[in-house]
Amino acid sequence: MYTRFLLSLNRLHPRVWDFIQLTRLDRPIGVYLLLWPTLWALWIAGEGRPSLANVLIFVLGVVLMRAAGCVINDVADRKVDGHVKRTEQRPLVSGKVKPKEALVLFAVLILLSFLLVLCTNSATVWLSIGGVILAASYPFMKRYTYYPQVVLGMAFSWGMPMAFTAETGHLPAAAWLLWIANLLWTVAYDTYYAMTDRDDDLKIGVKSTAILFGNSDRSIILMLQGLALACLLLAGGRFGLGGWFYLGLFGAAVCFAWQHWQTRTRDRQACFRAFLHNHWAGLLIFAGIVLDYALRG
Repeated sequence: MYTRFLLSLNRLHPRVWDFIQLTRLDRPIGVYLLLWPTLWALWIAGEGRPSLANVLIFVLGVVLMRAAGCVINDVADRKVDGHVKRTEQRPLVSGKVKPKEALVLFAVLILLSFLLVLCTNSATVWLSIGGVILAASYPFMKRYTYYPQVVLGMAFSWGMPMAFTAETGHLPAAAWLLWIANLLWTVAYDTYYAMTDRDDDLKIGVKSTAILFGNSDRSIILMLQGLALACLLLAGGRFGLGGWFYLGLFGAAVCFAWQHWQTRTRDRQACFRAFLHNHWAGLLIFAGIVLDYALRG
């Protein structure tokens, strides 16, 4: 239904679908992976009752910033995406969208996101600047370091401290445990994603944690996921979360175990399915947080 709706938008203008593909609105997995941790933080900051205004601001902000990140990523990679099987048909590679058009769209998306942040408070506005810098710099990191996934993890986690300042006006130290947990988790699942392109990346000289980890990739991913769960356990104790939250963490652990088994052959499609499956881990953790607050006596 969602895909049919997006396709129907093409009737408005023949180039609408090109820009939908550029912003990956046709592939919402990135929205989910960015949204769930942001909502974890927002629900914890609001003690189960975040303001409706902040929920709307952050949900829409996630969609806009993820779209902006995809646009600037494709601008940065337009000369190498044609050499990677998975990305060879992207709009900038095929010429359906011009680089100048993409940069204008990126600027518009960032402006809209900033206007949303202006509806919060000054602390959140100042934090948002760091988020923009991380989102804009991530696509270029793969040329200089084997750790672009770490920069992505920082960017994907930046909405969490912003959620606390928007909801409470301050940033407790324990909030950084959530940030670190999500950073570790993001590096883990984006390494699965990078494993799908590893052969192509080696040929064109693009760096990633999948290349750096080599044959230890799956073991290191499992370790990172375990450390992420450990940080969430510590955060749960600091914020007084109970049984439902820990049940959500157990569900996420089961997801991680399934992913480890699924990728035992390191088949490209298996690694991609493992990457996609992380959506369910994030959702289970969020469900645990919501239920923990909702069902308290």
